[in-house]
Amino acid sequence: MTQRGGERTGTFIVTGEHRRFSEFADAVRKHRYIGVCHGPAGVGKTLSARRYARWDIAQALLDEWGPRKESDAKVHAALARSRAVFYTPTVGATLNELRKDLPRLLSRVDICVDQHVRPPGSLISCGRSRYVELIIVDEAERLSTSALEYLRDVFDREGIGLILIGMPGIQMKLARYPQLYSRVGFAHAYRPLQDKELTFVLTRRWRQLGLNLDDADFTDTQAVATIVRITGGNFRLVHRLFVQIERILRINGLKTITDDVVEAARSVLVIGAT
Repeated sequence: MTQRGGERTGTFIVTGEHRRFSEFADAVRKHRYIGVCHGPAGVGKTLSARRYARWDIAQALLDEWGPRKESDAKVHAALARSRAVFYTPTVGATLNELRKDLPRLLSRVDICVDQHVRPPGSLISCGRSRYVELIIVDEAERLSTSALEYLRDVFDREGIGLILIGMPGIQMKLARYPQLYSRVGFAHAYRPLQDKELTFVLTRRWRQLGLNLDDADFTDTQAVATIVRITGGNFRLVHRLFVQIERILRINGLKTITDDVVEAARSVLVIGAT
């Protein structure tokens, strides 16, 4: 998934699944529970989580953490709205890595929010205020037993909501840790795009190519049916497919997405299990 700039995913599209994720995250944040979000690869879990945390806006500043600039105010305002930290552990992440990375992110987001909410000209307090209300951990399957225990300890001590995002079956892994699992208050299944939502997304994709999707046109209807069959409503596959569709249209000087164009785009993709 895109870390910065949107190259891999294109323009963010607010779908019903994203709205349901946001409602789930709001509930975890408000009630300070542990939430588990699970779903197949490519359906949009990471995109929604980053969007909720305003991470695409904030990540560069939080990573570089250099001299302050006037443009930082935009980041401060975004983090003040989300009050969230988004974290992806590396493959084989150690407990020491988590214990170093997470407190640093929490501290930096707190500072950013404080910069936004503190009245101009007021003195900075020596005591640290905790503004973060939610930690979102992506790729949670990568966490070791000790790392999960550390997150439980942070959850207990800080009183912060915690969301663990992973593939289907992550609930079964967490169930092996009763002290953690007993604190899970919400679960959210992130699903592939369905019917009207998928049509909405495809309509946007057609428009981005300067075309109109006409449900009364058999050629368009046939192309849509082929896309649905190929992608199964998987958000990531839809994007990858349209990158190839755009390339094929441009190379061949075409102005219509046909079934043959979709199949040609499909032929250059490596599509595995999602």
